[in-house]
Amino acid sequence: MALLLVAGLAWIALSRVPGEEITTRHDRPPQPQRGFPAPDLSLETLEGETIALSDLRGQVVIINFWATWCPPCRAEMPALQKVYEQYRDQGLTILAVNQQESNQRVADFTGQFGLTFPILMDRDGRVFARYRVTALPTTFFVDREGIIREVTIGGPMSEPFIESQVTALLGATTARQEPEG
Repeated sequence: MALLLVAGLAWIALSRVPGEEITTRHDRPPQPQRGFPAPDLSLETLEGETIALSDLRGQVVIINFWATWCPPCRAEMPALQKVYEQYRDQGLTILAVNQQESNQRVADFTGQFGLTFPILMDRDGRVFARYRVTALPTTFFVDREGIIREVTIGGPMSEPFIESQVTALLGATTARQEPEG
């Protein structure tokens, strides 16, 4: 039996073409998760401005993946807007990432809901893929150091839930920066 195992391993090693890459299912990056850095993203807003997550270091960031046709997405947008208005001056940014919908459709939606936070257009779906989004809405709460602190898949999220996540991140960061005395 041991001889068979050794022979099999030798055959695998010798049958490989030199320089050939071995690929496995583990070569894909894992889905971003709590306690790990949020993958950087750089996308254009509805207005054509480019925003990169790395440029927002020092702020609490909510990354919300959504679509205009998604009922839970539609339901949670007013709560996101309200929390944004309340905490943006304290260091909160919301990045609402839309995939492959027309500018007009998204502009109509944002106008209907009075959204003032940045709406990012993921035209080729690469950011959705990088974040491994499989359901809408999907939301990542990122602290000031760029670490994911909460992930919510599905929804809608309530205003109290969103606010509790934001205040915890704003408060945790503030507490860490205060001098001991």
